[in-house]
Amino acid sequence: MKATIKNLNNETVGEIELADEVFGLPSRTDILARMVNWQLAKRRAGTHKTKTISEISGTGKKPYRQKGTGRARQGSMRSAQFRGGATIFGPVVRSHEHDLTKKVRKLALKTALSTKAAEGKLLVLDAASAESHKTKELAVRLASLGLTSALIIDGANLNENFARASRNIPLIDVLPEQGANVYDILRRDTLVLTRNAVEQLEARLK
Repeated sequence: MKATIKNLNNETVGEIELADEVFGLPSRTDILARMVNWQLAKRRAGTHKTKTISEISGTGKKPYRQKGTGRARQGSMRSAQFRGGATIFGPVVRSHEHDLTKKVRKLALKTALSTKAAEGKLLVLDAASAESHKTKELAVRLASLGLTSALIIDGANLNENFARASRNIPLIDVLPEQGANVYDILRRDTLVLTRNAVEQLEARLK
């Protein structure tokens, strides 16, 4: 599969061959959904907590005698049916992480890249670099490329000026190649890869 290489001035500067085993896979929404759920589950703090009956402050005395009152039998005022009582089967502090095999994670990343390529929402840049760290200059260049919501993935080392200039532009994210992930690829409309990023992703995922 061939793709056109452009520069930040929206000029065509060449072509690149994209590997079919990385950018030409069929779309698999089930794989993408599993990967996104796995990523978001890992991010959850899991600090939710309600008090069990042993943690409620209050007396341990039986409220009233067992028989003869005409009321239902009760053993504690800290029980869930009373105001200020415990919560039964409430959330506890825990990790929400679950396992997902490396094979599936690798397939999901390749599927996400392939999906963007198939939709025509993959753009290959010659380089993601800027002479100045000023946001205004970069915003004009990205607008000329038609990028309003984009994830830009560069090689292992980001250009510092480009990374700084892009920070204040809404809906524009910049990541190094090793940070490429399914969730960030899918949450932005356009995926922008530099020539270095393509080479490194193909070397890692082939």
